[in-house]
Amino acid sequence: MRNILVIFFLINYCLSAQNYSVKGVLYDTNNQPVEGAEIILNYDKIFKSDLDGKFLIENIKKSKVDLTIYLQGFAEQNFSLDFELKNEIDLGNIYFFQNKKLDEVVVSGTLKPVSKLNSQIPVEVYGKSFFKSNITPSVFESLQNINGVRPQLNCSVCNTGDIHINGQDGAYTMILIDGLPMVSGLSSVYGLSGIPQSLIEKIEVIKGPASAIYGSEAIGGLINIITKLPEYSDKLSLETYYTGWGEKNFDLGYKYKFLKKINSMIGINYFNYSNPIDKNEDGFTDLSIQDRISIFNKINLKDKFSIASRFYYEDRWGGELDWDPTFRGSDLKYGESIYTTRFELYGNLDLNKNLKFQLSYNNHNQNSYYGLTFYDAKQADTFVQFLYNKSISLIDFTFGLSYRNTFYDDNSTATYDEILNKNAPSKTAIPGVFVQNELKFSEKNSILLGLRYDYNSLHKSIFTPRINYKRVSDDESSVIRVGVGSGFRVVNIFTEEHAALSGDRIVVFEEELRPEKSWNFNINYVKNIYTDSDIILEFDSSLFYTNFSNKIIPNYNIDPNKIIYKNLTNSSITRGGSLSLNSTFSSGLRINLGVTFLDNYIDNIVKERPELTESFLGVWRVSYNIKSFTIDYTGNILGPMILPKLSDIDPRSSKSPLHSIQNIQITNSISNGLQFYVGVKNLLDFVPAKNSIARPFDPFDKLVEFDSSGNVLQTSDNPYALTFDASHVYNSNQGIRVFAGLRFILN
Repeated sequence: MRNILVIFFLINYCLSAQNYSVKGVLYDTNNQPVEGAEIILNYDKIFKSDLDGKFLIENIKKSKVDLTIYLQGFAEQNFSLDFELKNEIDLGNIYFFQNKKLDEVVVSGTLKPVSKLNSQIPVEVYGKSFFKSNITPSVFESLQNINGVRPQLNCSVCNTGDIHINGQDGAYTMILIDGLPMVSGLSSVYGLSGIPQSLIEKIEVIKGPASAIYGSEAIGGLINIITKLPEYSDKLSLETYYTGWGEKNFDLGYKYKFLKKINSMIGINYFNYSNPIDKNEDGFTDLSIQDRISIFNKINLKDKFSIASRFYYEDRWGGELDWDPTFRGSDLKYGESIYTTRFELYGNLDLNKNLKFQLSYNNHNQNSYYGLTFYDAKQADTFVQFLYNKSISLIDFTFGLSYRNTFYDDNSTATYDEILNKNAPSKTAIPGVFVQNELKFSEKNSILLGLRYDYNSLHKSIFTPRINYKRVSDDESSVIRVGVGSGFRVVNIFTEEHAALSGDRIVVFEEELRPEKSWNFNINYVKNIYTDSDIILEFDSSLFYTNFSNKIIPNYNIDPNKIIYKNLTNSSITRGGSLSLNSTFSSGLRINLGVTFLDNYIDNIVKERPELTESFLGVWRVSYNIKSFTIDYTGNILGPMILPKLSDIDPRSSKSPLHSIQNIQITNSISNGLQFYVGVKNLLDFVPAKNSIARPFDPFDKLVEFDSSGNVLQTSDNPYALTFDASHVYNSNQGIRVFAGLRFILN
């Protein structure tokens, strides 16, 4: 027995000794280090280059391997390595050259990884360099430089908001994390905050309904935040920055082994702003005070199973400058104070090469005061899904079964049963089934057919079909995509209107509410132009038209003691077009430009334009590399929007002005994965008018006089018959500010 153990030890030692390694340094045509290039070992395992362009792959078991080095926009580098008598191969300096074909892998359009070129659904992809060009404390703010996408503030006191896509309200935008629904209803204004950006691999954006495969809430578009895989993430990443207003942000990412075999990573984001500023001198904070922490952990086992969790806590308040927590819920000082606790869990399991199981769960708790109004709410969402995919010749078939359960409860009349005289939390179950079939008529022509059926426990049967056609030119330099699809949304009235529903108003439904539905048509054309001087130009243009039916808008005006809900009989139309230009120059210059034109209206006859909807939106990013420095100039320009007013005699402007938010940032790559950056945000120091908040000196309406019907009376102290109102908001009151930060990555 002893001899057997000795032999086993010697064999194991010899085998472990045959571990090989390879290393190298990657440079672009400007002799600048290339970060984030993918180094693929034997067409299987993927590694990344660090900030200095370096990579090191250790513990290679085979003596002969194939190595592919890939970076979007550049030609692949392929190596066949034979270690023989060597234990380590140093490939030295490797230089990238411009490629004549731009492509990358996307998953959001069809629920499976395909190249962007082969996707029938137009998918926009934004990688790590996008986030680094305009440093922000959350994903919410960073989306402001995406064409057709706009973060919208909904309250100038607490500074919460949502994401608009092509002029549609935030409730119509679905937010996914790694392809699973995470942010909806009650959490829609907070879910994009606190996601550690150091752990984000990329973001995919689809404009237009995706309900055929994603179900409710994907009626206007979706944003899929894709996090890194633990085994391919950086060993350690640290980033921190500070602004002239006193904002402090800290990001930490760390890769580790769990049970010595399982790849894992943890990310921590901490943001703090505790410096009340009132530059417009209305007595209220220009930016809400915030203290939040988010902890993210992801575990991955052999690329077959992954599970992740996130804990989020935030203490946020805005209001009168001298407000503090002792005034919470009193009428001595006005403040809007929100305590948020949130937990998320989601996972993917590959049962075999064709079958996948997915699950997600999130629990959101909110304890808040809006002045005297106390709002305490809880929401829990559970989602499970089976996906089956099979390819046979020119047919690619996907079948899915899903189940979603939503629990919602609060302290308002929204969840109170008047007949039973007791609390009655809302519980909604939505089982669903969908099928998707891709037919390839040739290598250049294909069509995607999709149909989804959901059974909502409240609204019964819902069908959502879609059809998409794609044609690629013979030289693969251009693609045309045409799509027609239906979307639906089961309205979470009380979670979306929670501030309005507090108090003694009675909720009245004049009819059984039907889900909001839409039909969308879009055409997308992409053209790549290549020149002999290594200049790449990509033109991306789209036309879109969406017709909404059954839209639900609350009516507060018929009876001051009631909120009346019903489906609108008129259609709501959204139509427009967008154009983007992405250009790459061999000199190190990169220019991204985009503009979206919108024509939105509610009634086909009157053509009433919705409030807070821009007529056009322009964005840009100009980036230039020179030696160890990168200069990024980013910004947007926003057309006028109709603003909410209390009455016709409200002196506040009925339209927002044409305005632009511009930023500049300079990054210096020092050495050994260390970067330092400085910059200025809101270069033009644009802020809304000083009178955005109505009667900020009387936030509890103590000096306002009302008639017997509850209408505001005009008096000498209140000549415009106003009450306190903070909904007249279209942009942040935060003006120009400088910032500086450090970034360190250990690969």
